[in-house]
Parts: sequence; structure tokens; C-alpha cells
Amino acid sequence: MKKRVTGIGGVFLKAEDPKATTSWYEKHLGIKSGQWGGSFIWRHAENKDKKGYTAWSIFKNDTTYTDPSQKDAMINYRVEDLEELLKALKDEGVEIVGEMETHEYGKFGWIMDPNGYKIELWEPVDEAYDTMLTDEGTNNMG
Repeated sequence: MKKRVTGIGGVFLKAEDPKATTSWYEKHLGIKSGQWGGSFIWRHAENKDKKGYTAWSIFKNDTTYTDPSQKDAMINYRVEDLEELLKALKDEGVEIVGEMETHEYGKFGWIMDPNGYKIELWEPVDEAYDTMLTDEGTNNMG
């Protein structure tokens, strides 16, 4: 198998008032957010011309997106071959949550860690993600 996790794809937090929390992060930490949250743009170590993205977003406390986890955060990890990884994780006894989803900007799958955190796995299509972004909600990391 190729590499399993290649980086952080996103950080998702829960808050009672996502709009106020997002504003706090923008005012005090400079994290800009658009409709879908913020995105940090960076360059691949192996190919400096290729962009990569790390998403950052705040969800309402009652979101079902992080279910069945009862935790207030979810990490999204970038992976190279999601289908192969999900098969390997299932064989290793890791709890798979839901069915893999495919979108124009990549494939998504979910697992649970031993502490009850839901983990999102993303096999990205960075070029498609690039077309979704505007200057609003983008934080350039080089």
C-alpha cells in the first residue's frame, strides 16, 4: 500500500454560535472564512508547483456531520488511496462509519478512533478544490 495518511486535510470544530466563533478566529487569529469555512493553501513538498489545501470550519453544536462521535472536533486526514485504505482498516478491525462518498473534489470515508473521535479520510482532487475557492475564506500558507 502507498502511504496511508499524507497530511491534515481539515480541522472541524463545534460551537454554540458558529458565526460569532468564526468572527473571533478572524479578528484574533486572522483566519478568513467564506461560506464553507476557511482553507489554508500550501505547496506539495515533492512538487512546489502543485497546491494543496487544509480546510478549517466551525459547525453548530447540534450538527449530525460528526455523528456518531460525541466529541467537539473532527480531523480530516488526506490520504492517497481511500478505497485501499478503508479495506485495510476494516481488515484491521477499525470501525468504518457510513459509506464512502465521491465528489468532484475527492473521495471521503469515515472511521472511529479508540477514543470516540470520528475521523474523516479524504483522497483529494486539489485541482477541483482550487476552482471552488475565492479570496474570501482562503489563507495562503505559501
